[in-house]
Amino acid sequence: MTSPTIDRRTVQLRGGSLPVHVQVAGSGPALVYLHPAGGLAWDGFLHKLADRYTVYAPELPGSSPENPEALDAVAELPDLVEVYVELLKELDLDRPAIVGQSFGGMLAAEIGAHSPDLVTQLVLLAPLGLWRDDAPVADLWNTPFEQLPALLFHDPAGPAATAFFTFPEDPALREQALAGVGQALKSSGKFVAPKPEKGLSGRLHRITAPTLVVWGREDALNPAVYAEGFRSGIPGSTVEVIPGSGHIVQVEKEAATLAVVSAFLK
Repeated sequence: MTSPTIDRRTVQLRGGSLPVHVQVAGSGPALVYLHPAGGLAWDGFLHKLADRYTVYAPELPGSSPENPEALDAVAELPDLVEVYVELLKELDLDRPAIVGQSFGGMLAAEIGAHSPDLVTQLVLLAPLGLWRDDAPVADLWNTPFEQLPALLFHDPAGPAATAFFTFPEDPALREQALAGVGQALKSSGKFVAPKPEKGLSGRLHRITAPTLVVWGREDALNPAVYAEGFRSGIPGSTVEVIPGSGHIVQVEKEAATLAVVSAFLK
């Protein structure tokens, strides 16, 4: 697989007081990708999307290494949604499709509910944002690092999980990569930890874009029972539950996820 050339841009929001970094790769119609809580990684799924689309992948404010202080400029989740809405308008992408995973899936749904006219299609990959007492979402932000593979993958010792948790051998690069994950988790945790439920269920009905919800059947972090909550809350939405996969469905079952997403977006 040939990796796409990634162009990293800085977009100045709020009159220039809030820089947001956006990674751009690929060619074709615009598609916005919103990354999960642990930060932006160009996995195989995202590489293949860049074969068909120009992928715009914003870095969550506060997660970018050169300006972690940007996190202090965004107060709460509604404020963060406003930042992303302003970003989409500044990018002037003409109603792109939005694909979001986990934390990013929640953001995608919030954007679709806040500004329906900005979005043409939504793909939500195991999105956070709902809560059931009989199926609580795990507290990702307080889970010890060594327990993360079992929380995020159905097969924590399989090749997908092993690759996902393989960091550079060089000590300095490894430390840098781990620090980046830690900073991204700190940034996302500000808006949802420890309970990622901020009233989204009462806003889902505002979404008008055609929506696909994809879930790993064995998701241990964010149980697949929540797929029904999104299906019933978003008018006309469809759900695909993929067997043999945990939370990071586009990594553990890349081919199956890509197939249903590609069929939906075409």
